[in-house]
Amino acid sequence: MKRRDFLKAAGISAVAVCAVVGSNTNSHRATFAADTAPQTYKNAIPRWRGFNFLDYFQAMGDNRANRIVRKDDCNMMRDFGFNFVRLPMDYWLWNKADWRKNRRIEPDELCNIDEKFLENIDASIDLLNTCGIHASVNFHRAPGYCVNDPTRESCSLWKDKIAEDAFAYHWEVFAKRYKSISSDKLSFNLINESPSAAPDGDAKQMTAEDYRRVMTRAAETIRKISPDRMIIIDGLSYGNIVCEEMISAKVAQSVHAYTPFELTHYRASWGDRNNLFPTPEWPSHHSDGSVNWDKKRLEKHYAAWGECVKCGVGVHCGEAGCYSRTPHNVAIAWLNNTLDILTGFDIGYSIWEFRGSFGILNSQRTDVDYEDFHGQKLDRKMLEVLQKY
Repeated sequence: MKRRDFLKAAGISAVAVCAVVGSNTNSHRATFAADTAPQTYKNAIPRWRGFNFLDYFQAMGDNRANRIVRKDDCNMMRDFGFNFVRLPMDYWLWNKADWRKNRRIEPDELCNIDEKFLENIDASIDLLNTCGIHASVNFHRAPGYCVNDPTRESCSLWKDKIAEDAFAYHWEVFAKRYKSISSDKLSFNLINESPSAAPDGDAKQMTAEDYRRVMTRAAETIRKISPDRMIIIDGLSYGNIVCEEMISAKVAQSVHAYTPFELTHYRASWGDRNNLFPTPEWPSHHSDGSVNWDKKRLEKHYAAWGECVKCGVGVHCGEAGCYSRTPHNVAIAWLNNTLDILTGFDIGYSIWEFRGSFGILNSQRTDVDYEDFHGQKLDRKMLEVLQKY
């Protein structure tokens, strides 16, 4: 689909007509504007439902040699009815540089891969697949970029060829390593949460063309080895905006559901650093009492992603959820509305995280009556919301 056609479709979504490719689970119906008739959406990729497992999320500060997903987590998640795990990864973990001492990887060290460490990832993917769970490998920190402290990288993925070369090389290694695993069981999510696109020609910040070039090269590198591998790219602006430049590239796109950010990241140290976000409510209101965010506004926010689905572009929600300081009743109400909208567009989801402050286990919320579940503190109410969608 041409870029201008998609823009037109997104603007008049009530009457847009697009060819849908692929097949999937049962279709769902959604109304995402007050004056539109219900429409049927069928995603080009499966409507996977699950969680992020954070075993490979950050290298710094964790010296575990044996990083393998927990078997009991896999079994528990499967028994709850979920079938998808996204594995956000830090490439420093399989880099041979002495980064623990130097806190840095130099440009000429970017491709020094520790094959021995990758055996941990092999075991994790095998364990997930054995449990009937699709594994999605994601580079959360890649050569030259990470949404968390990108300045720690010695060069830029978007502007420096040596970083782009290394990025493609790392994906080449993964493509060769997992060539024998079916795309039904394993997908590659190339890079987590790229920034907002700067104007074309910007010499310092990532432009949409930079993103298109880097993602296209990595995808082509993978497909030379594994032509049928499912490839997913995150939307621009941290997973919020459809990347129109990649619509014709035969890759799926990932939306991240953290809107409104002031609600989902209330008092999170990396988001609400100065404790300035107002106490969350849902729906939220302006100081004059008028509605700020509600389900209707969320529907408009996600409408372009519905157009992607309708026009044959596979879409998945790679991250979603609320930090543990958001009042539980607010988090539940917001989660119900958000997942209802995504489900209406036939879009699956992956909650950020299974265990921990965003998850259903051991979230340390102070306003939840936890259920003791095999030695874990289970947020049964949140689990039941997720199971509903």
